[in-house]
Amino acid sequence: MAKIIDGRRIAKEINESLKARVEDFTNKYKITPKLAVVIAGGDPASLFYIKMIAKSCERASIDFEKHSLPSKTTEEELLKLIDNLNKNKKVSGIIVQVPLPEQINQERIQEAVNPSKDVDCFNPINMGRLALGKPEFLPCTPYAVYELMKRENIVVEGKHTVVVG
Repeated sequence: MAKIIDGRRIAKEINESLKARVEDFTNKYKITPKLAVVIAGGDPASLFYIKMIAKSCERASIDFEKHSLPSKTTEEELLKLIDNLNKNKKVSGIIVQVPLPEQINQERIQEAVNPSKDVDCFNPINMGRLALGKPEFLPCTPYAVYELMKRENIVVEGKHTVVVG
């Protein structure tokens, strides 16, 4: 039997809770979490997704910075930017938006992101931890789907499941 979930309602609840947690964290540690998103090129779907991330950060009182690089960016230029973001103590998390231009080795880029700042969990260390059932944290999108189902008491074990939207 199909069940339609009101994702907007749940997202609002999560955003309110997250905003309170971020504000408590900021007050306690005098640090505001910051997400850095890197995009090379102008893929329309990626640009839309980044816009949504920026809005989510704003709602949650998380600082956001977007690093837009041209599609002709070299792998070395992108690696240098990632290295700077890894070293920047004000940056809490990093997302390198895919797809990347064809001249850039995606695996090499994913390996370059510090595992403790790797929001998508694409770094091989984070993927290995996840495969072993010992993740430091969970990748955003699968965790969001899990959270939606958990909040709606949906059991998917042994079932065919489709997520739309």
